[in-house]
Amino acid sequence: MTGTRIAALGHYQPAKVLTNHDLAAIVDTSDEWISSRVGIRTRHVAGPDEPVDELAAQAGAKALAAAGLAPADIDLVLVATSTAVDRSPNTAARVAARLSMGSPAVMDLNVVCAGFTHALATADHAVRAGSAARALVIGADKMTAVTDWADRSTCVLVGDGAGAAVVVADETGGEPGIGPVLWGSVPEMGHAVRIEGTPSRFAQEGQSVYRWATTQLPPIARKVCERAGIAPEDLAAVVLHQANLRIIEPVAQKIGAINAVIARDVVVSGNTSAASIPMALSKLVDRGEVESGAPALLFGFGGNLSYAGQVIRCP
Repeated sequence: MTGTRIAALGHYQPAKVLTNHDLAAIVDTSDEWISSRVGIRTRHVAGPDEPVDELAAQAGAKALAAAGLAPADIDLVLVATSTAVDRSPNTAARVAARLSMGSPAVMDLNVVCAGFTHALATADHAVRAGSAARALVIGADKMTAVTDWADRSTCVLVGDGAGAAVVVADETGGEPGIGPVLWGSVPEMGHAVRIEGTPSRFAQEGQSVYRWATTQLPPIARKVCERAGIAPEDLAAVVLHQANLRIIEPVAQKIGAINAVIARDVVVSGNTSAASIPMALSKLVDRGEVESGAPALLFGFGGNLSYAGQVIRCP
């Protein structure tokens, strides 16, 4: 077995931006109400002609370019999404077709907001086991397509986008590029975050999710660091699922990552579900806020009341 690392990242967001003031013209809300409760100011919204696989392919193409790889170099495509309209061809297959790949294995993973960290762990395992050489891992969601725009408790939260990572083998023998995953769920609380019905609509029990996230997740995140052999105070960055600033900040504080940059992309992007972690990480790296090789905690949580996290070394 060999180690793995993230060779490069990429992200993509639709051009249209919806501000809190724009939302106030649609539903009974205000910029102050939204900002004070969830910390979100803007979000990007995909149009009817921008399906999830297009968002995913755009982010994937950027990650491949940053890694200096051709689409044909990839033999495994994993897309984490919960908002794909069609069951077959799956989103990963459509991404492979859009990018003119060769004959990669193509799989979608639906673990909602924890999807990307589950997919990253799956790619890590596949490359370590020798069943893939280079993987393209994407988190992509079009949450605005499953939103009830008359429900101010949910419509103020969501945004659309995609983030991608290229995972390759790492035989240098240094610090693990992708650390061990710690994952799990609370099935009896799965009803707390839902995308269901016909047509599908996003709904959640906000207070239940808030209490669970702020009380139960910090010790789990610390165990992720323990598995990676790193103390929380030695982390250079913490990238949590970008659900709500009122969740991100207290959870990050309770983890004890006192010297880390905390990703707060939710402020300008909203909750983009599976896209939120890779998109936020890609932006931190692009802006030079974390150095190459620096340790970052990635921790996804949400739908199904699932969670998954690992410590990675930034590309």
